[in-house]
Amino acid sequence: MSDALAAEWIKLRTVRSTPVILAVVLALCGAALLLVVYFVVTYDSLPPEGRARSALSPMGPLVEMVASLAMAVLGMLAITSEHATGMIRATYAAIPDRRRVLAAKAAVVGAVALVTGQVTVLGTAALEKLIVAGRPIRGQSAQSIAEQLPHILAMGLMVAVFALFGLGLGAILRSTPGALSTLAGLWYVLPIVVNNLPEPWHEWVGSVLPGALAGQLAGTGNPNSVYGSSLPPAAALAVMAAYAVVPLAVAVHLDRRRDT
Repeated sequence: MSDALAAEWIKLRTVRSTPVILAVVLALCGAALLLVVYFVVTYDSLPPEGRARSALSPMGPLVEMVASLAMAVLGMLAITSEHATGMIRATYAAIPDRRRVLAAKAAVVGAVALVTGQVTVLGTAALEKLIVAGRPIRGQSAQSIAEQLPHILAMGLMVAVFALFGLGLGAILRSTPGALSTLAGLWYVLPIVVNNLPEPWHEWVGSVLPGALAGQLAGTGNPNSVYGSSLPPAAALAVMAAYAVVPLAVAVHLDRRRDT
């Protein structure tokens, strides 16, 4: 297994798309923090009544969304680019066990995404807290970073889940556009549809959507959100695992039935 892991790490590290995707994530994190700085400067110049009307949502969920989508694309490209170029044949010639190849890709992509998710979400939350500096801004949490840590770590974990989900989609569809379309539907279109469902379907279905899981895993729920909050933490963790594992399992099954 070590040879497969080493090969996949070299491929992921040397392809041009990896540093580009990571740079985009960092740039958007920086943009989010600049937005916080701009808001705070504007907030300080307002009279008391203007400050009372001002609100700023935490940047953590936004960073989680950006990092999740970026890492999902990274996961897709880890497999679809090899199918597009024909390099997958050389990979399977070197390592005939396709399950081992996919497991190695999952381990490498998942590790990179987990580190990226935790660093970006935690870093953004901590820097945002420093910038806000205790100002009583509506929408900002009064909790310390330590108190918010379960939710922050859950959001970082969700980034890794999305990366594995993207890898699984890419392995199933073998097409970057097809995998991207499926991901966009799951992330953007499905929540809109679910939000218009009658109760209790809105709450039930909304609770198992990807964007709903981090809050439920941390036990904070999803207040003032299109998502539901009906799952206990253990169930939310199980659904997270399903998003990561099921597409990969389907890909392994399909790979046995078709040629490269």
